[in-house]
Amino acid sequence: MILKMRGRTVAFPRRPLVMGIININDDSFCGDGSLEIEEVIETARRQIAAGADIIDAGGESARTNRPEITEEKESERILPFLARFQECCEGIGPVDDVQLFPPLLSINTWRAGVAERALHLGGDLLNDMSALPTDENARIAADHGAGLLIMHSAGLPKQRQTDVQYADVMRTLDEFFEEKLHLATRAGVSCESIILDPGIDFAKQRNDNLRIYRELDKLRKFERPVLLPISRKTVIGEVLGITEPTARDAGTIACVVAGALRGASIFRVHNVRAVVQALRVIYPMVGG
Repeated sequence: MILKMRGRTVAFPRRPLVMGIININDDSFCGDGSLEIEEVIETARRQIAAGADIIDAGGESARTNRPEITEEKESERILPFLARFQECCEGIGPVDDVQLFPPLLSINTWRAGVAERALHLGGDLLNDMSALPTDENARIAADHGAGLLIMHSAGLPKQRQTDVQYADVMRTLDEFFEEKLHLATRAGVSCESIILDPGIDFAKQRNDNLRIYRELDKLRKFERPVLLPISRKTVIGEVLGITEPTARDAGTIACVVAGALRGASIFRVHNVRAVVQALRVIYPMVGG
C-alpha cells in the first residue's frame, strides 16, 4: 500500500506516521492553542524535533459548544503559518532514518475557500472533518495534487451530535467509506492519495468508539491508510474517569499501541514525543 501526496510517496508497511496537532485558535479542548504566530511556529518546531511526520494545522476548534468563526477569520489564522512553514524545519534534523523529513503539511479545515487558499500555499494533505457531504473539497484536493483525509461523522462540523445512535457502527463505517471513496475518486482524487478516519468521538458514544478500536482491522479491506485521532479524547476520559484532557496521555499511549497492533497507519496526537517513542519501541516487534 502506498500513499501519494504532492509528488511524495509513503510506502506501507512501515512505522506508523505521527501527525502533530497545531491549534491556531484560543479555544482548543486541551487549551494548547495559540493565536500568536511565533508561538505556533515554536510549537511546530518542537513537534518536528520530537519526530512528527506530519504537521496538522487548523484555525478552528471542533468543539460544538463554541460558535463558528467566519471563513475570513479562519484564513487569517492559518495562512500566515502556512506561508512560514519552512521556518519550522530550519536547523532541525530527523530523529532517525524513518521519520518523514521535511514533514508533510496537513490543512485541517472543512471550508472550501480556506482549503483552496491553503493548498495554494503548498499543503500536502486536506484533512476534511466535514464527512465529505459533496465532492467540492475532493475536487479542490485533486486540483492541487494533495492528499485527502475522509473522516466519518453524521452531520456538519460544529453541530452537536451527542444523540446519534447506530444499529451497527462498523457496518455504518463500511457503507460510509464505500460511498465516499467512490465520490472522491470520481472527483479526481487518486485512491492512492486517500486516508480514512473512523472519527473517534465524532457522532459516537463510548461503546461505538470502543467497538471501532476492537474491530479496527476490518477497515483494512479498503487498502487505505487509517488515521486514528485518539489523542486525549473523551472516550479515554470516560474509561479512566479523568475529566482533564491533558491528564489523558497515558491512556492515549495505550490507544496508540492498540491501534498500531490492529493496523492503524497514522496517529493524530498532541504529545508527539511520547507517541514517537512508543512507536519506535513497538514497531520492531510487530512491523519487522
